[in-house]
Amino acid sequence: MDLLNHLHLSSGFKVSESGPVGVGLIGAGNISDAYLSNLIKFPDVRVLFVADLDLEKAASQAKKYQILKHGSVADLLADPEIELVINLTVPAAHVKIGLQAIAAGKHIWAEKPFAIDRTGGDQLSTAASSANLKLSVAPDTFLGAGLQTAFRAIKTGEIGKPLSALALFQVEGPESWHPNPEFFYQHGGGPLLDMGPYYLTALAKIFGTAVKVTATSAKSRSERDFGAGPNRGGKFAVTIPTQFSALIEYAGGGSALIILSFDSTINRAGFLEVTGETGVAVLPDPNNFNGETVIHKTDGVKITLPAIGLTYGRGTGALDLAQSIRLNRNEQVPGELAFHVFDLMLSIQESAKNGQSVYLKSTFNTPAELPIEWDPVVKTLF
Repeated sequence: MDLLNHLHLSSGFKVSESGPVGVGLIGAGNISDAYLSNLIKFPDVRVLFVADLDLEKAASQAKKYQILKHGSVADLLADPEIELVINLTVPAAHVKIGLQAIAAGKHIWAEKPFAIDRTGGDQLSTAASSANLKLSVAPDTFLGAGLQTAFRAIKTGEIGKPLSALALFQVEGPESWHPNPEFFYQHGGGPLLDMGPYYLTALAKIFGTAVKVTATSAKSRSERDFGAGPNRGGKFAVTIPTQFSALIEYAGGGSALIILSFDSTINRAGFLEVTGETGVAVLPDPNNFNGETVIHKTDGVKITLPAIGLTYGRGTGALDLAQSIRLNRNEQVPGELAFHVFDLMLSIQESAKNGQSVYLKSTFNTPAELPIEWDPVVKTLF
Protein backbone atom coordinates (compact mmCIF):
# COMPACT_ATOMS: atom_id res chain seq x y z
CA MET A 1 0.00 0.00 0.00
CA ASP A 2 1.45 3.39 -0.94
CA LEU A 3 2.03 6.30 1.41
CA LEU A 4 -0.94 8.37 0.28
CA ASN A 5 -3.38 5.52 0.88
CA HIS A 6 -1.86 5.02 4.30
CA LEU A 7 -2.42 8.69 5.10
CA HIS A 8 -6.03 8.65 3.94
CA LEU A 9 -6.78 5.52 5.97
CA SER A 10 -5.37 7.03 9.15
CA SER A 11 -8.41 9.32 9.53
CA GLY A 12 -10.65 6.38 10.44
CA PHE A 13 -9.45 5.95 14.03
CA LYS A 14 -12.12 5.41 16.70
CA VAL A 15 -11.89 5.59 20.48
CA SER A 16 -14.32 4.71 23.21
CA GLU A 17 -12.86 6.92 25.94
CA SER A 18 -14.53 10.15 27.01
CA GLY A 19 -13.43 13.37 28.64
CA PRO A 20 -10.29 15.45 28.04
CA VAL A 21 -7.44 13.87 26.10
CA GLY A 22 -4.28 13.11 28.07
CA VAL A 23 -1.26 14.86 26.56
CA GLY A 24 2.47 14.43 27.05
CA LEU A 25 5.03 16.92 25.71
CA ILE A 26 8.49 15.84 24.57
CA GLY A 27 11.05 18.63 24.26
CA ALA A 28 11.28 21.36 26.90
CA GLY A 29 13.15 23.90 24.77
CA ASN A 30 12.24 27.43 23.68
CA ILE A 31 9.08 26.52 21.77
CA SER A 32 7.60 24.57 24.69
CA ASP A 33 6.62 27.81 26.45
CA ALA A 34 4.46 28.83 23.50
CA TYR A 35 2.68 25.47 23.58
CA LEU A 36 2.32 25.00 27.32
CA SER A 37 1.06 28.52 28.00
CA ASN A 38 -1.88 27.79 25.72
CA LEU A 39 -2.51 24.09 26.29
CA ILE A 40 -3.06 24.53 30.02
CA LYS A 41 -5.98 26.85 29.15
CA PHE A 42 -7.78 24.33 26.94
CA PRO A 43 -10.28 22.18 28.89
CA ASP A 44 -10.43 19.44 26.23
CA VAL A 45 -6.82 18.43 26.92
CA ARG A 46 -4.93 17.55 30.10
CA VAL A 47 -1.18 18.09 29.97
CA LEU A 48 0.11 15.31 32.18
CA PHE A 49 3.84 15.01 31.49
CA VAL A 50 6.88 16.97 30.26
CA ALA A 51 9.90 14.96 29.04
CA ASP A 52 13.34 15.95 27.81
CA LEU A 53 16.83 14.50 27.50
CA ASP A 54 17.76 17.21 30.00
CA LEU A 55 15.80 16.04 33.03
CA GLU A 56 16.37 19.29 34.90
CA LYS A 57 14.88 21.25 32.02
CA ALA A 58 11.85 18.95 31.96
CA ALA A 59 11.39 19.39 35.70
CA SER A 60 11.68 23.16 35.39
CA GLN A 61 9.02 23.42 32.68
CA ALA A 62 6.69 21.06 34.54
CA LYS A 63 7.00 23.17 37.69
CA LYS A 64 6.52 26.42 35.77
CA TYR A 65 3.20 25.24 34.30
CA GLN A 66 2.10 23.15 37.31
CA ILE A 67 2.27 19.84 35.45
CA LEU A 68 2.53 16.93 37.86
CA LYS A 69 4.82 14.54 35.95
CA HIS A 70 8.22 15.01 34.33
CA GLY A 71 11.12 12.83 33.34
CA SER A 72 12.53 10.86 30.41
CA VAL A 73 10.96 10.10 27.05
CA ALA A 74 10.67 6.44 28.04
CA ASP A 75 8.81 7.40 31.22
CA LEU A 76 6.36 9.53 29.26
CA LEU A 77 5.69 6.87 26.64
CA ALA A 78 5.05 4.27 29.35
CA ASP A 79 2.31 6.39 30.93
CA PRO A 80 -1.07 4.84 30.03
CA GLU A 81 -2.95 8.09 30.63
CA ILE A 82 -1.17 9.80 27.74
CA GLU A 83 -3.00 9.41 24.43
CA LEU A 84 -1.41 12.25 22.44
CA VAL A 85 2.29 13.09 22.26
CA ILE A 86 3.38 16.58 21.29
CA ASN A 87 6.85 16.23 19.75
CA LEU A 88 8.86 19.46 20.05
CA THR A 89 12.30 17.96 19.54
CA VAL A 90 14.84 19.19 16.96
CA PRO A 91 14.08 18.20 13.33
CA ALA A 92 16.64 15.39 13.21
CA ALA A 93 14.82 13.64 16.09
CA HIS A 94 11.26 13.98 14.76
CA VAL A 95 11.08 10.56 13.10
CA LYS A 96 12.90 8.67 15.86
CA ILE A 97 10.67 10.08 18.62
CA GLY A 98 7.59 9.74 16.43
CA LEU A 99 8.22 6.05 15.80
CA GLN A 100 8.72 5.46 19.52
CA ALA A 101 5.45 7.23 20.29
CA ILE A 102 3.57 5.18 17.69
CA ALA A 103 5.05 1.96 19.05
CA ALA A 104 3.69 3.02 22.44
CA GLY A 105 0.21 3.50 20.96
CA LYS A 106 0.17 7.31 21.06
CA HIS A 107 -1.23 9.76 18.52
CA ILE A 108 1.23 12.49 17.46
CA TRP A 109 1.26 16.22 17.01
CA ALA A 110 4.77 17.23 15.88
CA GLU A 111 6.54 20.47 15.21
CA LYS A 112 7.64 20.98 11.63
CA PRO A 113 9.30 19.78 9.52
CA PHE A 114 7.58 16.44 8.99
CA ALA A 115 10.99 14.71 8.74
CA ILE A 116 14.35 15.54 7.17
CA ASP A 117 14.13 13.13 4.23
CA ARG A 118 11.51 11.11 2.35
CA THR A 119 12.63 7.82 3.86
CA GLY A 120 11.93 9.09 7.35
CA GLY A 121 8.67 10.70 6.31
CA ASP A 122 7.49 7.47 4.72
CA GLN A 123 8.47 5.42 7.79
CA LEU A 124 6.60 7.75 10.14
CA SER A 125 3.45 7.96 8.02
CA THR A 126 3.31 4.23 7.34
CA ALA A 127 3.83 3.38 11.01
CA ALA A 128 1.05 5.74 12.13
CA SER A 129 -1.50 4.48 9.62
CA SER A 130 -0.61 0.84 10.23
CA ALA A 131 -1.23 1.40 13.94
CA ASN A 132 -4.46 3.29 13.17
CA LEU A 133 -3.10 6.38 14.93
CA LYS A 134 -3.43 10.02 13.93
CA LEU A 135 -0.39 12.04 12.89
CA SER A 136 -0.44 15.82 12.45
CA VAL A 137 2.49 18.15 11.86
CA ALA A 138 2.78 21.91 12.37
CA PRO A 139 2.19 24.61 11.42
CA ASP A 140 -1.18 25.40 12.94
CA THR A 141 -0.84 29.16 12.42
CA PHE A 142 -3.26 28.92 9.49
CA LEU A 143 -5.98 28.04 12.03
CA GLY A 144 -5.65 31.54 13.52
CA ALA A 145 -8.21 34.26 12.92
CA GLY A 146 -5.85 36.16 10.60
CA LEU A 147 -5.38 33.57 7.87
CA GLN A 148 -8.82 32.03 8.36
CA THR A 149 -10.35 35.45 7.60
CA ALA A 150 -8.17 35.72 4.49
CA PHE A 151 -9.12 32.23 3.31
CA ARG A 152 -12.83 32.99 3.70
CA ALA A 153 -12.47 36.25 1.75
CA ILE A 154 -10.66 34.54 -1.12
CA LYS A 155 -13.10 31.62 -1.13
CA THR A 156 -16.09 33.97 -1.38
CA GLY A 157 -14.60 35.75 -4.40
CA GLU A 158 -13.18 39.00 -3.02
CA ILE A 159 -10.33 38.86 -5.57
CA GLY A 160 -11.90 36.48 -8.07
CA LYS A 161 -10.09 33.26 -8.94
CA PRO A 162 -6.57 33.23 -7.43
CA LEU A 163 -3.99 33.30 -10.21
CA SER A 164 -0.59 33.80 -8.60
CA ALA A 165 1.15 34.59 -5.32
CA LEU A 166 4.34 36.16 -4.01
CA ALA A 167 5.77 34.99 -0.67
CA LEU A 168 8.86 36.50 0.97
CA PHE A 169 10.77 35.55 4.08
CA GLN A 170 14.10 37.37 4.09
CA VAL A 171 16.04 37.88 7.35
CA GLU A 172 19.62 37.77 8.61
CA GLY A 173 19.14 34.45 10.44
CA PRO A 174 18.18 33.17 13.89
CA GLU A 175 21.70 33.16 15.32
CA SER A 176 21.22 36.74 16.49
CA TRP A 177 18.65 35.68 19.10
CA HIS A 178 18.59 31.88 19.45
CA PRO A 179 21.00 30.52 22.10
CA ASN A 180 21.57 27.25 20.20
CA PRO A 181 21.19 28.09 16.48
CA GLU A 182 23.44 25.38 15.02
CA PHE A 183 20.57 23.05 14.01
CA PHE A 184 19.12 25.80 11.80
CA TYR A 185 22.24 25.48 9.61
CA GLN A 186 22.52 21.69 9.47
CA HIS A 187 20.67 18.99 7.52
CA GLY A 188 16.97 19.36 8.38
CA GLY A 189 17.22 23.10 9.01
CA GLY A 190 17.65 26.21 6.87
CA PRO A 191 15.06 28.81 5.84
CA LEU A 192 13.21 26.32 3.63
CA LEU A 193 12.47 23.56 6.15
CA ASP A 194 12.27 25.95 9.11
CA MET A 195 10.07 28.73 7.69
CA GLY A 196 8.78 27.25 4.44
CA PRO A 197 5.98 25.26 6.12
CA TYR A 198 4.16 28.45 7.19
CA TYR A 199 4.07 29.97 3.72
CA LEU A 200 3.65 26.76 1.73
CA THR A 201 0.80 25.52 3.95
CA ALA A 202 -1.06 28.81 3.53
CA LEU A 203 -0.52 28.63 -0.24
CA ALA A 204 -1.73 25.02 -0.26
CA LYS A 205 -4.96 26.11 1.42
CA ILE A 206 -5.50 28.67 -1.34
CA PHE A 207 -4.22 26.90 -4.48
CA GLY A 208 -4.46 23.22 -3.55
CA THR A 209 -2.02 20.59 -4.77
CA ALA A 210 1.36 21.64 -6.17
CA VAL A 211 2.44 19.70 -9.26
CA LYS A 212 5.74 21.24 -10.40
CA VAL A 213 8.56 23.29 -8.89
CA THR A 214 11.63 24.98 -10.34
CA ALA A 215 14.13 26.33 -7.81
CA THR A 216 17.58 27.72 -7.08
CA SER A 217 19.59 27.95 -3.85
CA ALA A 218 22.69 29.62 -2.43
CA LYS A 219 24.88 29.75 0.69
CA SER A 220 26.41 33.11 1.57
CA ARG A 221 29.14 31.88 3.94
CA SER A 222 30.47 28.71 5.56
CA GLU A 223 30.53 30.03 9.14
CA ARG A 224 28.21 32.10 11.32
CA ASP A 225 28.67 33.93 14.62
CA PHE A 226 26.81 33.09 17.81
CA GLY A 227 24.88 36.26 18.66
CA ALA A 228 23.27 35.09 21.89
CA GLY A 229 23.59 32.48 24.62
CA PRO A 230 26.65 30.99 26.32
CA ASN A 231 28.64 30.72 23.06
CA ARG A 232 28.19 34.35 22.06
CA GLY A 233 31.23 35.57 20.13
CA GLY A 234 32.12 32.12 18.86
CA LYS A 235 31.53 30.60 15.44
CA PHE A 236 29.73 27.56 14.08
CA ALA A 237 29.66 25.81 10.70
CA VAL A 238 27.01 26.27 7.99
CA THR A 239 26.52 23.08 5.99
CA ILE A 240 23.36 23.77 3.95
CA PRO A 241 21.97 26.44 1.59
CA THR A 242 20.73 29.58 3.34
CA GLN A 243 18.58 30.98 0.51
CA PHE A 244 16.01 29.39 -1.79
CA SER A 245 13.95 30.83 -4.64
CA ALA A 246 11.21 28.69 -6.17
CA LEU A 247 8.46 28.91 -8.77
CA ILE A 248 5.61 26.59 -7.84
CA GLU A 249 2.86 25.51 -10.24
CA TYR A 250 -0.46 24.14 -8.96
CA ALA A 251 -2.88 21.59 -10.36
CA GLY A 252 -5.63 24.22 -10.57
CA GLY A 253 -3.54 26.46 -12.82
CA GLY A 254 -2.21 28.97 -10.27
CA SER A 255 1.43 29.65 -9.45
CA ALA A 256 3.52 31.11 -6.64
CA LEU A 257 6.99 32.63 -6.37
CA ILE A 258 8.60 32.16 -2.97
CA ILE A 259 11.94 33.42 -1.62
CA LEU A 260 13.22 32.14 1.74
CA SER A 261 16.50 33.52 3.06
CA PHE A 262 18.72 33.74 6.14
CA ASP A 263 21.06 36.03 4.17
CA SER A 264 19.20 39.34 3.94
CA THR A 265 20.13 42.47 5.87
CA ILE A 266 16.70 43.82 4.91
CA ASN A 267 13.89 42.21 6.91
CA ARG A 268 10.98 41.17 4.71
CA ALA A 269 9.51 38.46 6.92
CA GLY A 270 5.80 37.74 6.79
CA PHE A 271 4.97 38.89 3.25
CA LEU A 272 2.30 36.93 1.39
CA GLU A 273 0.33 38.43 -1.50
CA VAL A 274 -2.22 36.69 -3.73
CA THR A 275 -3.30 38.11 -7.09
CA GLY A 276 -6.71 37.16 -8.45
CA GLU A 277 -8.83 37.99 -11.46
CA THR A 278 -10.42 41.05 -9.82
CA GLY A 279 -7.97 42.13 -7.14
CA VAL A 280 -5.01 41.45 -4.89
CA ALA A 281 -5.11 40.20 -1.29
CA VAL A 282 -2.24 41.03 1.08
CA LEU A 283 -2.44 38.38 3.77
CA PRO A 284 -1.21 38.56 7.37
CA ASP A 285 2.10 37.01 8.37
CA PRO A 286 1.63 33.22 7.99
CA ASN A 287 3.85 32.70 11.04
CA ASN A 288 1.27 34.50 13.20
CA PHE A 289 -2.26 33.68 14.30
CA ASN A 290 -3.66 37.18 13.89
CA GLY A 291 -3.44 40.17 11.56
CA GLU A 292 -5.58 41.96 9.02
CA THR A 293 -6.09 41.20 5.33
CA VAL A 294 -6.01 44.06 2.83
CA ILE A 295 -7.89 43.71 -0.47
CA HIS A 296 -6.91 45.93 -3.41
CA LYS A 297 -9.67 45.76 -6.05
CA THR A 298 -9.02 46.37 -9.75
CA ASP A 299 -11.37 49.40 -9.61
CA GLY A 300 -9.12 51.09 -7.04
CA VAL A 301 -11.17 50.25 -3.96
CA LYS A 302 -9.15 49.17 -0.92
CA ILE A 303 -10.79 47.02 1.75
CA THR A 304 -9.22 46.20 5.11
CA LEU A 305 -10.56 43.05 6.76
CA PRO A 306 -9.83 42.74 10.49
CA ALA A 307 -9.24 39.21 11.74
CA ILE A 308 -12.51 37.56 12.78
CA GLY A 309 -12.29 34.58 15.07
CA LEU A 310 -10.30 33.46 18.05
CA THR A 311 -6.54 33.44 18.44
CA TYR A 312 -4.69 31.48 21.10
CA GLY A 313 -1.46 30.61 19.31
CA ARG A 314 0.57 27.42 19.17
CA GLY A 315 -1.15 24.36 20.49
CA THR A 316 -4.40 25.13 18.67
CA GLY A 317 -3.70 22.40 16.13
CA ALA A 318 -2.91 19.89 18.86
CA LEU A 319 -6.22 20.74 20.53
CA ASP A 320 -8.11 20.24 17.27
CA LEU A 321 -6.32 16.91 16.84
CA ALA A 322 -7.31 15.87 20.37
CA GLN A 323 -10.95 16.74 19.67
CA SER A 324 -10.85 14.81 16.40
CA ILE A 325 -9.56 11.73 18.25
CA ARG A 326 -12.50 11.82 20.66
CA LEU A 327 -15.17 12.80 18.14
CA ASN A 328 -13.97 10.56 15.30
CA ARG A 329 -13.87 13.43 12.80
CA ASN A 330 -11.24 14.71 10.40
CA GLU A 331 -8.57 16.95 11.86
CA GLN A 332 -7.83 20.44 10.49
CA VAL A 333 -4.14 19.61 9.93
CA PRO A 334 -4.27 16.15 8.31
CA GLY A 335 -1.13 14.12 7.73
CA GLU A 336 -1.65 14.20 3.96
CA LEU A 337 -1.49 18.03 3.93
CA ALA A 338 1.63 18.07 6.10
CA PHE A 339 3.28 15.42 3.93
CA HIS A 340 2.46 17.29 0.72
CA VAL A 341 4.09 20.46 2.06
CA PHE A 342 7.08 18.36 3.17
CA ASP A 343 7.24 16.72 -0.28
CA LEU A 344 7.14 20.16 -1.88
CA MET A 345 10.04 21.40 0.25
CA LEU A 346 12.17 18.38 -0.60
CA SER A 347 11.29 18.89 -4.27
CA ILE A 348 12.48 22.49 -4.01
CA GLN A 349 15.77 21.23 -2.57
CA GLU A 350 16.14 18.67 -5.35
CA SER A 351 15.34 21.14 -8.09
CA ALA A 352 17.85 23.64 -6.73
CA LYS A 353 20.55 20.98 -6.39
CA ASN A 354 20.05 19.37 -9.80
CA GLY A 355 19.09 22.44 -11.85
CA GLN A 356 15.92 20.82 -13.14
CA SER A 357 12.19 21.12 -12.51
CA VAL A 358 10.66 18.49 -10.23
CA TYR A 359 7.17 17.07 -10.62
CA LEU A 360 5.26 16.11 -7.47
CA LYS A 361 3.09 13.02 -7.01
CA SER A 362 1.64 13.62 -3.53
CA THR A 363 -1.86 15.07 -3.14
CA PHE A 364 -4.23 16.06 -0.34
CA ASN A 365 -7.82 17.08 0.29
CA THR A 366 -8.10 20.71 1.39
CA PRO A 367 -9.64 21.02 4.87
CA ALA A 368 -12.62 23.35 5.24
CA GLU A 369 -12.22 26.62 7.12
CA LEU A 370 -12.74 26.50 10.86
CA PRO A 371 -16.21 27.51 12.10
CA ILE A 372 -15.96 31.13 13.24
CA GLU A 373 -17.56 30.20 16.55
CA TRP A 374 -14.94 27.51 17.39
CA ASP A 375 -13.48 28.41 20.78
CA PRO A 376 -10.50 26.49 22.24
CA VAL A 377 -11.42 27.42 25.82
CA VAL A 378 -14.95 26.00 25.59
CA LYS A 379 -15.21 22.47 26.95
CA THR A 380 -16.69 20.08 24.40
CA LEU A 381 -15.44 16.67 25.59
CA PHE A 382 -17.25 15.17 28.56
